[in-house]
Amino acid sequence: MPSTIDDSFLALPCRPLADAALARARSLGADHADFRLERVRSANWLLRDARLAGSQDRTDTGYAVRVVHGGAWGFASGVDLTPDGAARAASRAVEMARLSARAGAAAGTAAPVELAPEPSHGERTWVSAYEVNPFDVPEADRVGLLADRSARLLGGRGVTHVTARLWAVQENKFYADTAGTVTTQQRVRVLPELTATSVDAATGRFDSMNTLAPPAGRGWEYLTGTGWDWDGELGRLPELLAEKMAAPSVEPGAYDLVIDPSNLFLTIHESVGHATELDRALGYEAAFAGTSFATVDRLGTLRYGSPAMNVTGDRTAEHGLATIGWDDEGVAAQSWDLVRDGVLVGYQTDRRTAALQGLGRSTGCAFADAPSHAPIQRMANVSLRPDPEGPATADLIGRVERGIWVEGRGSWSIDMQRYNFQFTAQRFWRIENGRLAGQLRDVAYQGSTPEFWGAMEAVGGPDTYVLGGTFMCGKGQPGQVAAVSHGCPSALFRGITVLNTARESGRS
Repeated sequence: MPSTIDDSFLALPCRPLADAALARARSLGADHADFRLERVRSANWLLRDARLAGSQDRTDTGYAVRVVHGGAWGFASGVDLTPDGAARAASRAVEMARLSARAGAAAGTAAPVELAPEPSHGERTWVSAYEVNPFDVPEADRVGLLADRSARLLGGRGVTHVTARLWAVQENKFYADTAGTVTTQQRVRVLPELTATSVDAATGRFDSMNTLAPPAGRGWEYLTGTGWDWDGELGRLPELLAEKMAAPSVEPGAYDLVIDPSNLFLTIHESVGHATELDRALGYEAAFAGTSFATVDRLGTLRYGSPAMNVTGDRTAEHGLATIGWDDEGVAAQSWDLVRDGVLVGYQTDRRTAALQGLGRSTGCAFADAPSHAPIQRMANVSLRPDPEGPATADLIGRVERGIWVEGRGSWSIDMQRYNFQFTAQRFWRIENGRLAGQLRDVAYQGSTPEFWGAMEAVGGPDTYVLGGTFMCGKGQPGQVAAVSHGCPSALFRGITVLNTARESGRS
């Protein structure tokens, strides 16, 4: 694992810019100021049928100054990497705070900004857990690996087309604030995916199937063997796709479901992760991304799910996409309970929302996806904990007489309060008398959040736990995206409503 920050980032004038910005903010009377210099490099490659169809590699560098002045927020960003430029940005941030304070007072809506306390952490450095930076790998090797794996799938029975994608990100951040915290961090993450498509030339019927490898806070080693069995998955995929093409359509009804982590992570993301963001619960996302049924008056009493449900928010998980050393407000990474024994016991917070609720300290969930954006409250790695003595997936399946085993991420839909939802998947398997009995097609499961999680009878043991996730969680106005992981074991749910998507859409 690399133990140092890239020399090219360290060569940037981070400290002189921060000193100039913070000194100017202090001189103008700011109660709090923080400075953030970022360099974000993002690259992606797309191959169709083993041939490169497109690629992009871009780097964004800039800085931001945020202040609390006169009880109001102020923010400004810039790309002039000189002390004078940083000082001017601080002046603009203070002026923005003054304008905001006057506007709030005129409208009668002024509420002084207060931040939950956070101790000074001094000067610290943090690098995420990876072995080989993907940007150190030659372009020919990156494209060549994707082409080889695409060709392997194209040689499989019934595979007509293959799409391969790889997305890699290196994120560097320097942060300093008037409390004395100074952090320098480097995060690397990768998202590899291959999709095989089969087309029946006689009928025109087609279907596809993706690899299940989740995005991860890892490096190039993730694509060459560490952390995922690529050979095994690619070897099975053509046969699984052929079976899916021939599978019968599901009969709607109530089924027991055994859900694999490759699918359940997304249900966690939408129905638990977003619902336990405190800004949503307080109504601050109502204009765009919705609110939450898990309101603050129900903290400690809301029956979120069955006693088997234990969910944590975690900014420290190894290889987590939302794992950090310190957030964009200088708050140290930590882990905490959101749901304990099925009851709502916590929220994800930043310093502003934590102070609003008198929670004492932020859980470190402030993040900005670019130097031109102000930090907003974003999701931690929100994960369902396994049962330390829990069963294997096969044992969960063995408990089911009539049900469905669900694998892989599909489509999703959920209401603005994170209450009613519907999910599909990549693969569905019929369960009969405790055994798998072939694949099904056109399956979607639906429910309401507390009813669904209340129907969870059992979770698997640690050997069934997988850290899934997404690169593209959207939130905020203007919109920002963030990468986040969700770990979970396999889990058994009783009596879940299943729909036939072909019939619902009129295709049958």
